[in-house]
Amino acid sequence: MKVTLVTPAGRGSRAGNRTTATRWARRLRELGCRVRLAGPEEAPTSWRFGSRPPDLLFALHAWRSHAAIRACREAFACPVVVVLTGTDVYRFQHSHPEAFLDSLDAADVLVGLHDCLEEDLPTRFHPRLRIVHQSALPLPPRAPGPKERAFEVLVAGHLREEKDSLRAALAARDLPPTSRLRVVQLGSACSDDWARAARDEMARNPRFRWLGDLPRWRVRRWMARSRLMVISSRMEGGANVVSEACVAGLPVVASDIPGNRGLLGEAYPGYFPVTDTEALRACLLRAEREASFVETLRRHVAARALLFRPEAERDALAGVLAICGL
Repeated sequence: MKVTLVTPAGRGSRAGNRTTATRWARRLRELGCRVRLAGPEEAPTSWRFGSRPPDLLFALHAWRSHAAIRACREAFACPVVVVLTGTDVYRFQHSHPEAFLDSLDAADVLVGLHDCLEEDLPTRFHPRLRIVHQSALPLPPRAPGPKERAFEVLVAGHLREEKDSLRAALAARDLPPTSRLRVVQLGSACSDDWARAARDEMARNPRFRWLGDLPRWRVRRWMARSRLMVISSRMEGGANVVSEACVAGLPVVASDIPGNRGLLGEAYPGYFPVTDTEALRACLLRAEREASFVETLRRHVAARALLFRPEAERDALAGVLAICGL
């Protein structure tokens, strides 16, 4: 079976869409598919395998890949799977509804990345929606030592508005002098303004460090050594970093949005209201002071980890192929 997988993130990008596309290409190959990764700007003629068109198109991002989805519908008779991202559902559905909805109408199957997606999707699309949880690989177990000097809190994600990226840094300001809490931020800045804001925050906030865009192995090393992760996003389509934290047994404090609840569960005890600096500060201080609270969060993320195994992701993708009759 020949699959073209269109992603709006180019080769070499560390953006979430590219990471998902690369990992799903590997899973689809495990299922016996021949997979070609393509950018949304590429002409359908470049998607051919020799003289044959693809048997299936996977398009990540309904709005950014709209032209590719339309071109496929016009050029080929193959099924189309559209993968819905956070900015798709929570931004472009409202700011660019015509292209967004046209992509959904063109799809044979819609794929979401978290369990609460139906809350924000028009009812007529629900029968075509399938959920594929993004997988992650485990980290070596961490053994915190009693003499550690800092309580390190990790934020992993590119600096941009959707992520509310500096919320943890703001929450770390004006803590009691006795606090050992430190915030480490990983990820590239998506604009000069974000880079300037991060550097300014480091200059005024001794509890905050921004390390920029790091390779995957270094991000995983930071996950292994951190005591807590903060996911402060305003919108998420089902962040892979949540999967990674759960599989790693890394406790999470997360904004109370559908994209986080759809991965961590409705009853997760580590939510705070989105953009609420004071509430996040209270969560962080509680985590530093109450080992039992951190352990409760750890048990919850560990219970969710089975959802994010590579085998579960592969089986879910196999189900999508079956729906397409392939």
